[in-house]
Amino acid sequence: MRGLPGAVVGLIKQQAAKFMNSSELTEHEHGSSTAYIEISPAAQARLEKALHQQLALLQGGVTSPSPTAQEQQILESIIAQTHLHNRNNVTRTHAYWVIYREHPELHWALLAHMVSRNGGWSMTDLRGELVPHLMNNDASEHAFSFLERANVLIFQDAYPQLLLYAESKKRRQRLFHLLPYLHISTWMLPIWQDFWLYQDSALLTIGLIINEQHYIEERVVQNPLYKQTVLDTALFKTQAWLQLNQVGFPFRSSSMTPPQPHLAGLILESFTKLTERIEFGKSLYAILYGVPGVLQGVFAFASGTPHTGSRSDYWPHLFAPIRKTPPDRKYQERLDGYSLKKGAAPFYSPPLHSAWPDRPIAPIERGDWFKLEGEPLQHIRSIEVPSAYDLTQDLCLGLSKIELAVVSAQAIKKIIR
Repeated sequence: MRGLPGAVVGLIKQQAAKFMNSSELTEHEHGSSTAYIEISPAAQARLEKALHQQLALLQGGVTSPSPTAQEQQILESIIAQTHLHNRNNVTRTHAYWVIYREHPELHWALLAHMVSRNGGWSMTDLRGELVPHLMNNDASEHAFSFLERANVLIFQDAYPQLLLYAESKKRRQRLFHLLPYLHISTWMLPIWQDFWLYQDSALLTIGLIINEQHYIEERVVQNPLYKQTVLDTALFKTQAWLQLNQVGFPFRSSSMTPPQPHLAGLILESFTKLTERIEFGKSLYAILYGVPGVLQGVFAFASGTPHTGSRSDYWPHLFAPIRKTPPDRKYQERLDGYSLKKGAAPFYSPPLHSAWPDRPIAPIERGDWFKLEGEPLQHIRSIEVPSAYDLTQDLCLGLSKIELAVVSAQAIKKIIR
């Protein structure tokens, strides 16, 4: 490999190491047997029956009764709290964490908290060390608007549901008949009613995953503006190779002494496919709640590490929230395998408030996605924990690929000049 750029050599070495070592952590954390998040046939049957009944009521013109004065106050409080916490990625991420701590049976809230952390890191990457070498300011603005809109919409839809459940617990009475007045899909009413009776956290989590991905499908993924400015661009289409779409949960593996920092998660191959996004979310849930070591490590990380949006939150040996080198200097290779070269500055990864100011929320598109009962029901089933979920090497591999792309882009510019 003599004569090859350092970034290429590092990439080859890391890819080889990944193939050799990818299964070690998985086998230690949950053994060689397959683990599952179970959805019982009884739960599937209950939900299918309830959805049939719900659709029959709607088709018969039956609607929820108008809210009482007290219920109207509850709705107004929920709307106000949602607006307050939907300011930016940091406030949303914190709100998910707070409600999970108060109601740990809401598994989705912890999953959303960790996915929202990843969303914040993706946002600040656009103003960080590497990605700006590959995108101009307009492209970065479009990418941020895309990420922000998806995050805003999911929070706008899901957080009121969590608050309504919390209020129901507080009052010891079901308030889910108020969901339509919060513009929540009819899909969710039977799911929340079932959760109130059976406390099946897995069924609720999968139901919410299905709902939120359908909710953003027409509003974001199929939106002509985002298709033109983000989804159909060359960089977005190469994101799987560059590994810009990783979702990782920081934790410390007990397979090493002392425990070493790791990332558990997956890489989404095709964001534009609804079914793939749903199954991806379910697999992330299976990793989080199907592997005890991951859940324990994630809880410890989330408890002890406030979310800032900077990747230095989880790997300060590679990232720094303050820039160490001038932004206009020619980029020099820094990675040596999974570490920085001797004397190399860490990658700049700004906190969210330094990268992107708060923006007003555009009007929310109304409408209920749930029309065909059969399609979403196919996703209500037990989930197998993925056999390989250690993203630690993938993170560095992705950094190496981006570094190689940056070095290559600089070399091409030099030739053209």
